Amino acid sequence: MSSPNFIDYVKFHSRSGNGGAGCLHFHREKFVPKGGPDGGDGGRGGHVILKGNAQLWTLLHLKYRKHIAAENGKAGEGQNMTGAQGKDEIIEVPLGTVARDSETNELLCEINHDGEEIILSPGGRGGKGNAFFATPTQQAPQYAQPGEPGKEGWVILELKLLADVGLVGFPNAGKSTLLSVVSAAKPKIADYAFTTLTPNLGVVSYHDNKSFVMADIPGIIEGAAEGKGLGIRFLRHIERNALLLFLIPADSRDIRTEYGILLNELKKYNPELLDKKRLLAITKSDLLDEELQAAIEKEMPSGIPALFISSVTNKGISNLKELIWKTLH
Repeated sequence: MSSPNFIDYVKFHSRSGNGGAGCLHFHREKFVPKGGPDGGDGGRGGHVILKGNAQLWTLLHLKYRKHIAAENGKAGEGQNMTGAQGKDEIIEVPLGTVARDSETNELLCEINHDGEEIILSPGGRGGKGNAFFATPTQQAPQYAQPGEPGKEGWVILELKLLADVGLVGFPNAGKSTLLSVVSAAKPKIADYAFTTLTPNLGVVSYHDNKSFVMADIPGIIEGAAEGKGLGIRFLRHIERNALLLFLIPADSRDIRTEYGILLNELKKYNPELLDKKRLLAITKSDLLDEELQAAIEKEMPSGIPALFISSVTNKGISNLKELIWKTLH
């Protein structure tokens, strides 16, 4: 799942429908010149609704929709006829979509299940017709309610990928290469930093028709939480991963230091990320002989399961999948 059309952030103006006005009307027919009030209520304005769709994986379809408005409710009519409700505007979004208020950054809602519907902007209520206000002491009310206005405002939608395993590492750590080896995903691979500019998803097959989903996230650099490199634009995708797989290349100058930098960037972005399960894989280990590998093992960070892999020679790949599956379950 790699595409220049991967859009995980959109901003649009949402406006629900106004409620219809209540009707001011009196019953009139032949031989009944002064019938009672029979003005009907106005219809409710249409809602703006978010709906989860498991078949979607990007917000691309909303990229150019800057204004989304639901239909206004219809006014009530005589003979106690209620006005029609305004048509709801249903916005289908991928699972893992979060809605925020553009001005306050307040969390409005999030969609996590297929078919789940949440009202983003409720429509205005319809006004009461004059029949509603008739009483024994006031049998001919000369007024009816206007409809309530709808809600409007700028909304931000952010997509947080739902994956079992998130790959965390510096640019050129071998994340995309690993994903291409263990799954059918075809991410862009090249020998320069920030080859991956959009997240990639791949389904990794395991024994007995079992599988798990792995997400390749663009590389993190020191200072990412403050906006350096690609900044925090993609760090939010890590929030939905059950397991974080840290990748550090075998030719790194100091594996322990690099691991500490990556961990610190996640902590600065969201301290809760440190509560997730973590694994460490030393990539490009086909460059190592037994002596070098033994030397690196002594310098490995403590408190995290680690193993050596090579996506080129498939060294340690089956062991990695085994370890990931056991850790997930």
